[in-house]
Amino acid sequence: MAPGKPGKSAGASENSSVTLFREYLRIDTVHPKPDYDAAVQFLERIGTDLGLACQKVEEHWTYPPFEAVKDSQGNIYARGAQDMKCVSIQYLEAIRRLKAEGKSFARTIHLTFVPDEEVGGHKGMEMFVQRPEFKALNVGFAMDEGLASPSDTFSVFYGERSPWWIKVKCMGSPGHGSRFISNTAAEKMQKVINSFLAFRESEKQRLKTDSSLTLGDVTSLNMTMLEGGVSFNVVPSEMAASFDIRIPPTVDLKAFEEQVAKWCRGAGDGVTYEFHQKCMDQHITSTDESDPWWKAFSGVCRDMKLQLKLEIFPAATDSRYIRAAGHPAIGFSPMNRTPVLLHDHNEFLNEQVFLRGIEIYARLLSALASVPPLPAEG
Repeated sequence: MAPGKPGKSAGASENSSVTLFREYLRIDTVHPKPDYDAAVQFLERIGTDLGLACQKVEEHWTYPPFEAVKDSQGNIYARGAQDMKCVSIQYLEAIRRLKAEGKSFARTIHLTFVPDEEVGGHKGMEMFVQRPEFKALNVGFAMDEGLASPSDTFSVFYGERSPWWIKVKCMGSPGHGSRFISNTAAEKMQKVINSFLAFRESEKQRLKTDSSLTLGDVTSLNMTMLEGGVSFNVVPSEMAASFDIRIPPTVDLKAFEEQVAKWCRGAGDGVTYEFHQKCMDQHITSTDESDPWWKAFSGVCRDMKLQLKLEIFPAATDSRYIRAAGHPAIGFSPMNRTPVLLHDHNEFLNEQVFLRGIEIYARLLSALASVPPLPAEG
């Protein structure tokens, strides 16, 4: 046989098993972006050829999360059904309806589609509000995402908690794991964790015992990462713990940081903290009936007999950057009678709830875009 080129069959027909093997190898399943869909399709095809029954098992999802299956109840299951591809399409369809009706308004309606909200919005809305393109929009009022509500009421968010991501580092004496070493990083870390989690428990109990409070009214705190050590028999010289803290606008942020510093000082020498996110903005949007924006928003809701529940958003959205830029913003997703399933398994939205949301947005946009010029707008 004549010499063949590398990677090619050299004259004779290749064994079909080898061909199949090579085809599978060509599917890129390497992290961080494995093409699992292609791999599954390949395996299903071979299984079908062999007359084998195939079943895909996806953890905790009744239906594949990117197939947007609609069940017999009209529930549409998919990642993004609630957070927040629903709102994107509802906005667009509301605009389509207003244009079809030939509506025009005193104000311009702008739709913005901005990336990175889930990872802090630092390369999305935080940057966008600083750009001349944003300033040219001449924003008077903004609507952003809200949350589903399992009851008949609709949640309306007029502010949100400030996210603080804090990493505490403890330095201490290293040594062999067989000895009682003094002044270790672990002992200091234990004191830090005890202080942070004791505060967490007090806020948890405050929420539990006061029925007038919602999650957005208290400070939540969770330890999310713990780092340290190189071997079982080596006492580490450094340990670190990371905390996700969400602080309501009623809390004095300067005083709260002083409390954090006090917890760290109380754990001993060599204990420091650093911020990986520190939102200091505590602007809230007026929900007073004398406010023209709120009057327009709440008026539509009254006319449509929508029961509203005013809350501080418990997590963080792009609204905080809009409010910090000096513009009123409301977080609102028209999804009542719907369990809160954002970021959860089996996220779904019923088609009737989705369609009614388009109607609600069309009415809201009409009213908000009709608010007359305000004195502060010159």
